[in-house]
Amino acid sequence: MSLLLDLIDFILHIDQHLVDIIQRFDVWSYAILFFIVFVETGIVIFPFLPGDSLLFASGALAAMGAFDIVLLFLVFLTAAIIGDTVNYHIGQKVGTAISPNRFIGKLINKDKMKKAEDYFNKHGGKTIVIARFMPFIRTFAPFVAGASRMNYRHFIFYNIFGAVLWVSICTVAGYFFGNIPIVKNNFSTVLLAIIFLSILPAIIGIVKNRFSVNR
Repeated sequence: MSLLLDLIDFILHIDQHLVDIIQRFDVWSYAILFFIVFVETGIVIFPFLPGDSLLFASGALAAMGAFDIVLLFLVFLTAAIIGDTVNYHIGQKVGTAISPNRFIGKLINKDKMKKAEDYFNKHGGKTIVIARFMPFIRTFAPFVAGASRMNYRHFIFYNIFGAVLWVSICTVAGYFFGNIPIVKNNFSTVLLAIIFLSILPAIIGIVKNRFSVNR
């Protein structure tokens, strides 16, 4: 419970935590940001780490001179591409062979996994791009792509394209809009709105599926 509360606090006050990280670790802050994005996108059992909000808040701090925006962009882009690629290979190697009785099988949420798989099967390679903007789905999509034996060249194209879009939109939005007074003074609310908008497509998809089943 304490870990969950700490995570929520980190997400809602991510700008303050990033300032603390910069003050403590200076240039190594880039490595920490790389690690967070890599783990969130690359390790299937960590879908709850901040993604969109981290990029937005970092972009806002870059506008204040805390980060170099070009280097920040490259760090996030590299982490996102490598993360999805590692996740794909994990899915390819062990995705279809995971036993629910094994340790990793117990850690993976089967319901979310099934939803991601259904979504992936319906939309094909486009899922890799769309999933970039959807928490949880973002982590499971490349894993399912690997487990489904998606053509690697096909995957890597959508992986890179989706990463460029995701990092560009979220980081640049933070860079240009994060320090507007109304946004800056209501930063936690803005981050909640970003998270809500990120999961909105998934909510709409679930509602549509429920209605279609009930008909």
